[in-house]
Amino acid sequence: MTAKPTVSWVCSVCGYVHDGEEPPEECPVCGADRSQFEREVEQAAPASPAQNSLKVLIAGAGIAGVSAAEALRKAAPEAEIVLVSNELSLPYYRLNLTRYLAGEISADQLEIHPAGWYAEQRIDLRLGAHLETLDLQQKAAHFRDQSQLSFDRLVLAMGSSPYVPPVRGAERENVFSLRTHKDADAILSAFQGGRRCICVGGGLLGLETAGALARRGVFVTILENQAWLLPRQLNPAASRLFQVMVEALGIKVITFARLRELTGDSRVRRALLENGDSLPTEGVVFSAGVRSNAAIARQAGLDVNLGVLVDDHLQTSHPDVFAAGDLCEHRAVLYGTWQPAQLQGAIAGHNAAYGSAYGGVLRTFGSVPRSNTLKVLGIDLFSIGKLAAENAADVVVEGERDGNYLFFLFQEDRLTGAILLGDASQSVQVKKLVELRQDCGTLLAANPQVEDVLDYLRQI
Repeated sequence: MTAKPTVSWVCSVCGYVHDGEEPPEECPVCGADRSQFEREVEQAAPASPAQNSLKVLIAGAGIAGVSAAEALRKAAPEAEIVLVSNELSLPYYRLNLTRYLAGEISADQLEIHPAGWYAEQRIDLRLGAHLETLDLQQKAAHFRDQSQLSFDRLVLAMGSSPYVPPVRGAERENVFSLRTHKDADAILSAFQGGRRCICVGGGLLGLETAGALARRGVFVTILENQAWLLPRQLNPAASRLFQVMVEALGIKVITFARLRELTGDSRVRRALLENGDSLPTEGVVFSAGVRSNAAIARQAGLDVNLGVLVDDHLQTSHPDVFAAGDLCEHRAVLYGTWQPAQLQGAIAGHNAAYGSAYGGVLRTFGSVPRSNTLKVLGIDLFSIGKLAAENAADVVVEGERDGNYLFFLFQEDRLTGAILLGDASQSVQVKKLVELRQDCGTLLAANPQVEDVLDYLRQI
């Protein structure tokens, strides 16, 4: 029997996948309109007889876990699926916490699916379930409340946790990190208009958090220990212009800032820097990166480096255990971003439905160019891929145009990296060009300037 094809729509900006005959009016994740969605038709693989009695446990209900559940239900209509989360909230778009913090969306708009969806899909969603140990020999998961669940296959999607540097005084009240819905509510309670906040970390999350609080009237200072903001997403030239834009929003930026200590009483009152500066504050939000929640997997005997090691099928060192999202390490890369997590979750869920023995239908995950889009601040920014030339044969085309900065890196006649700051209207075309590895030899032969590259992109 031939399975019915599945129609999906993929947001070209952030990678959100929408199932249905028509695209949504607006992407619930990044706000892109329906014109930014591309149609994909996927022929479902034939069902395996063994799937009728298959029991799959998905540990973690972020975007990787929910995507795994969605893919599993498509691939195995009769399988028993249990999705567990240690949070009490319905699974939500973690990516949108800063939009929630800024007041752009409400709490219910964070939810990936309404409560009834899980029942309709026959997905057993268990909230407040704290996984403590795994017995892979017996294929059993043990939880904090002494309960246990058996499984035939397991998808690990427990994500990551914020990294808080070992700074003296970090245990004081009003010191936060932003990772969960609960964190966002705590930050909103602590910071009202007119209060002062220090955001430690000038990466995407730190900047979006700062922008969200500034929008609510909070006086925000960003501390970045590197030479420029967004060191992973921008080159120095772009960052200099970007910092001017950020400071124009009323946000103070201090680079080369090394935090030494947080002082005060029960609450933090001041931040002391290594250079001797003392900054008064009513609170601190750390955005200093994340660490994979790999401890349970390590204790269970799975191969773990910085994350749980997976192959191109997202299979771990145990044949019936898969991993996806911030938890997993693929080809020595931990992505730590939303789009790869969603894609990995969908692939891991599909492959868990078939198992390693069902040849010919396992899907593969290849390397994905890192792309970044900024929300909340109101600054149009998109970056992708490599941001610095590696040898004399590489071609860099860059320049400022109408107050905007554009950068394009070509290697072996292919676009491998780009920055669009101030005007990211060509981000969809840039992303497509990088991912398809299209030959741009004809363009490069003409010794192009920025405007020539933009004209080339408009024709894609």
